[in-house]
Amino acid sequence: MQEQDKKTEQDIAATEAAAAETAQANPELDATADQNAQSKDQLVAELQAKVAELQDVFMRAKAEGENIRRRAQDDIAKAHKFAIEGFAEAMVPVKDSLEMALKVETLSIDSLKEGVEMTLKQLSSAFEKNRLLEVNPLQGEKLDPMKHQAISMVPAEQDVNTVVTVLQKGYMIADRLLRPALVTVAQGK
Repeated sequence: MQEQDKKTEQDIAATEAAAAETAQANPELDATADQNAQSKDQLVAELQAKVAELQDVFMRAKAEGENIRRRAQDDIAKAHKFAIEGFAEAMVPVKDSLEMALKVETLSIDSLKEGVEMTLKQLSSAFEKNRLLEVNPLQGEKLDPMKHQAISMVPAEQDVNTVVTVLQKGYMIADRLLRPALVTVAQGK
């Protein structure tokens, strides 16, 4: 930037020197040269003011960009740190129910079964709230390698590569497979 200012000053000095020589050679041009010198000085002053203004705008924009980048990094770090918070909030009541079940002194099979069913409902609700979905294929459903894992093939009276039994349910988080369903599939007729 300073080099440009020096070059501009040199250009102005050269122009003024040429104007002075011309004015000495021709006195009528002296008045015009004075007007040109004044307008050039005014133009240089305006351009320098504009450069200073643009530098200020650039520096402010650069600082704002850095602030936005820093805030985005902080938001990402917080999102990673607290991503499981919603799921943890949904799981706390399930743990509370299990702890209360262990504190009951007189257990009957019916009360135990009822408590387990209620706890399972809480757990299912927590899964549903956090978009943790079961993958539980029906018998006869076509094997989907993106959701199912075939453990074995068994002779069956159904189409080839269809689910015969589900050995273990699978789970998905939103659209991402967490664990495939373990299944046996039909070998064919």
